[in-house]
Amino acid sequence: RWQKVLYERQPFPDNYVDQRFLEELRKNIHARQYQYWAVVFESGAVAQQLCSVCVFVVTWWYMDAGTLSPQGLFGAGLVSSLLGYILFHVIDAGVGRQKSGRTWWADLKSTVVFIAFTYGFSPVLKTLTESISTDTIYAMSAFMLLGHLIFFDYGANAAIVSSALSLNMAIFASVCLASRLPRSLHAFVMVTFAMQIFALWPMLQKKLKAQTPRCYVAVTVLFALAALAGLMSISSVGAVLFALLLLSISCLCPYCLIRLQLFKDNIHGPWDEAEIKEDLSRFLM
Repeated sequence: RWQKVLYERQPFPDNYVDQRFLEELRKNIHARQYQYWAVVFESGAVAQQLCSVCVFVVTWWYMDAGTLSPQGLFGAGLVSSLLGYILFHVIDAGVGRQKSGRTWWADLKSTVVFIAFTYGFSPVLKTLTESISTDTIYAMSAFMLLGHLIFFDYGANAAIVSSALSLNMAIFASVCLASRLPRSLHAFVMVTFAMQIFALWPMLQKKLKAQTPRCYVAVTVLFALAALAGLMSISSVGAVLFALLLLSISCLCPYCLIRLQLFKDNIHGPWDEAEIKEDLSRFLM
């Protein structure tokens, strides 16, 4: 009788198998069963980041048109950052601060250093891309914002995820767009606002998502409505297309994902590569 071993000589060819070979066949061992509303909830991270990019572009549009003053934007951003900072530590209950060992005074010094550094170099930021055409600046900004969305950490454990690269691409896009604003003060406020919406806002989102899911859903909906309202004031067609994009990501894509799970057919059996699960460290001494 044929045995599935290599250390004995058998009167069978090397590629011989008997009828018992498929008895160990298993299908979809590691397949995950998704729930629709759970997937919709997880898609909120993608929708929020799209809204962040939309709000940033709309704000830059108003700054460039002269409708929004830099003083007003800086004041609103400062108040929002202070409220978000307090809310973050109220939700966290000081656990993260105890683990990191960081004090309130250290946070204040970092904020003052960043504001002073950005304000001091704002004339350089304003004149940094004078030799580059405006069309090229817009194309570079669009490409960088798209890269920011691609490499952003949405919570998936994938090789393409890079929070540092995503943030750097967003800041690079903000510097490019800020260089086309009228004055150095506009450039300073625009870069500061980019740091708030692309670096600080996602941290608060993740904390809300982990600690208070209901508040996270409410904030996501309100933020999407605010982004749509701002885009509607510029282009009604763009607002409709953006609303369709958000609905597709939040409602249609989860439905398609769950439907496609029905067609998953991954097979596992004795033909799989061997996995050594025993601790072999004693042989490496």
